[in-house]
Amino acid sequence: MEKNWGKKIWGFPGGFIPAGSTGKEPEMLSKDEISILNTAKTDAEILITIFYADRNPVSGYSITVKAERVKQFRVNDLIDPHAIPLGLPYAAILESSVPVIVQWSKQVTADGKLGLMGSMAYPIDVEQ
Repeated sequence: MEKNWGKKIWGFPGGFIPAGSTGKEPEMLSKDEISILNTAKTDAEILITIFYADRNPVSGYSITVKAERVKQFRVNDLIDPHAIPLGLPYAAILESSVPVIVQWSKQVTADGKLGLMGSMAYPIDVEQ
């Protein structure tokens, strides 16, 4: 039995990467991070759209998660087609070619303090 656990569309509204960081880089850099679990027997092609409060959405970010693998990446590293601005609230929608499971996490090291937070992204049900 093939295990296609998860959903094809995920969202999270609370993105924000502080402009300032303290401590040794890259491990202590303030960041938002996305973890994607693909339990399917085929690769997951992920398309990401970033939304802002005061500008148009930016589409065209693309990530591949190999079959039966997990991939973690920093939102800070999404630079093509446009780098995610620091210090500006954003939200994201992830659309996958196969069902996946998505977690969003945050590390804040501004002001010499360390804050960590993790949350499941919101699975969006749509009729296929």
